[in-house]
Amino acid sequence: MTAFEHLHPAVQHHIVNSLGWRVLRPLQEQSIDPLLGGQHAILLAPTAGGKTEAAFLPVLSKMLSENWTGLSVLYLCPIRALLNNLHSRLSHYSALVGRNCAVWHGDVTQSDKRRFLNDVADCLLTTPESLEVMLVSKRSDKDSLFKSLRVVIVDEIHSFAGDDRGWHLLSLLERLTKIAGRELQRIGLSATIGNPKDLLVWLSGQCEGSGTVIEPEGTGPNHCDVQLDFVGNIENAALVISRLHRGEKRLVFTDSRSQAEQIAARLRRLGVSTFVSHSSLSAEERRRAEEAFSAGSDCVIVATSTLELGVDVGDLDRVIQIDAPATVSSFLQRMGRSGRRSGTTRNFLFLATSRQTLLRSAALIELWAHGYIEPVQPPPAPYHVLAQQIMALALQEGGIGRFTWWNWIGRMPGFSVLQEPDREAVVVYMLEKGVLAEDQGILWLGKEGENEFGRKNFMELFSVFQTPPLFSVRHGQTDLGEVHESSFLVRGGEKPVLLLAGRGWVTTTIDWAKRIAYVQPTEEIGRSRWIGYGQPLSFAYCQAIKRILCADGASPRLSRRATAEIDVSRAEFAWLSPECTSFVADAARGSCSWWTFAGLRANAMLAQAFQGVKPSSFDNLCLRFDGAVQPRELEDAIAGVRNVPPTTAPVFDYGRVVEELKFSACVPRRLAEHMLALRLADASAVIDVVGQPVRFVRTNQAKS
Repeated sequence: MTAFEHLHPAVQHHIVNSLGWRVLRPLQEQSIDPLLGGQHAILLAPTAGGKTEAAFLPVLSKMLSENWTGLSVLYLCPIRALLNNLHSRLSHYSALVGRNCAVWHGDVTQSDKRRFLNDVADCLLTTPESLEVMLVSKRSDKDSLFKSLRVVIVDEIHSFAGDDRGWHLLSLLERLTKIAGRELQRIGLSATIGNPKDLLVWLSGQCEGSGTVIEPEGTGPNHCDVQLDFVGNIENAALVISRLHRGEKRLVFTDSRSQAEQIAARLRRLGVSTFVSHSSLSAEERRRAEEAFSAGSDCVIVATSTLELGVDVGDLDRVIQIDAPATVSSFLQRMGRSGRRSGTTRNFLFLATSRQTLLRSAALIELWAHGYIEPVQPPPAPYHVLAQQIMALALQEGGIGRFTWWNWIGRMPGFSVLQEPDREAVVVYMLEKGVLAEDQGILWLGKEGENEFGRKNFMELFSVFQTPPLFSVRHGQTDLGEVHESSFLVRGGEKPVLLLAGRGWVTTTIDWAKRIAYVQPTEEIGRSRWIGYGQPLSFAYCQAIKRILCADGASPRLSRRATAEIDVSRAEFAWLSPECTSFVADAARGSCSWWTFAGLRANAMLAQAFQGVKPSSFDNLCLRFDGAVQPRELEDAIAGVRNVPPTTAPVFDYGRVVEELKFSACVPRRLAEHMLALRLADASAVIDVVGQPVRFVRTNQAKS
């Protein structure tokens, strides 16, 4: 029998007759037997590669064959827009075989939620945060609701695993496992993972049963049209986009919301039908833009990472990137939005607005062409998530045992490796601070805990992220989105002009107490600011930049303008050697630089660990020294690091960083500082760099 024939007859029938599929895709075919067998799995395929159906159809088949009743399947997504997009598709598949799906998140009406609780669906689509709300809510009987649960499908799993949201998700799965009284089959979906076996171990944790990674042969670099051009500035980027591929649908990615607004405003002035999508626009505004773009033909939508995930905006002709994303994974996610129609090719055009971003774009292309994808690394020592889970369990259970809460979440991989004295220290600290209270061995939320996290029915407790100080922007009754409060800092007497949804808005009134800004449209182009931390580049990314600078000749993927600009950079870095790090003494400036190309984290660790000589500054590519440094001094400093390599990174302002950490009030200072120092470290890159020979160069014109 073929794998297809192992599916329930009703599922087979509707695949062929209702859906009209003549064949299954490779991933869908290969996933049937492992998922029917109950294995935990990671399913990998390019965007639009059929991952959702590969996971859901075998699960639907098991639901029929084993006659599951009640809520038996959870489908978790990172964002609401993706949930909405998938709901109609999964509801259709379910309805074909007499089953049903529901969706639950913050935008779902209370009446729809009550309807679900009164008539529970077979499958529920939700986010981890909404799932947390359901577990602690007194409006639902969690034991009855989740007792029949059997399978959890996690979409875009890479977006969870790389940060604390992943630990939160896994903690919820442990709690659901205890409520259901059985192991849950765990299935993760992704298009871009560099270490899928590690991620399978992360997802399955200490679960019983075997697991597998399912990854059919994908399309390689030779099957994609990737090009890089140098345009020099935002104005030229908009001009190129307006003139290129006219009559086609173009998705333009930027990595800043301000830049997205600037590009959109300039494209509209050039007569291009343009829409905008980013996280500071209201959900309604984004939805209007995405629907209009989906229905259009000759138009552009400018987006940040909000459209990186698999939200459907119709068939695209072109994907364009302003400058460079921070990872190969992000690049692949974005390129995967193109080439979905039969007979079309995945494509991606980089438009670099500076020499720095040109080199970064070229480095990304080089990494991708050699098959590199960043490994997903879950952040170590999640003490603050542990504190959040203890509080959530206290709410969920109406009080949790002082020494029994560990039975609920102790198997979670991020918690199981924590030392028992450190776990106990978190509980003791929360009791001392009044975040928790104890009565006869039962933990409750204390007075300080309720004051800190009890606002808006404990909504502050359900997310592990700290939100920036944002203001809602309204035009009449229309919610346009949000901007950072610094957008209203202007010279005396002036009215702030914002740029939002690709248009200028003059501020008429600011309600500081309610954090609302009222605006009117204006022809003047404004500027909105969002404050955040720049992302350091990885060791692999920086090493690829070095290889680009050390290479000769042109690449067919680079335009003549891009090649000429890179050649200028290569001439400036003519002293670079691919086999060595380079120590450059600039006689004209009276300074020295050690070019490691190690990344910001590794260079910070090196700067802190150096003895004898101390760098005055560092960045992703080099360490700089004021004044002359002798070669022997540098060699001695490197030897010292080689003999005693650092394992943690320096944090130069622990107070500010710890205060910005969500749930920092629940974690002892020493543990919070230790956690941050571990998370900012790149010890393997340090070891690699200090193991390389050093080339000493003297010049009168070194460029940094």
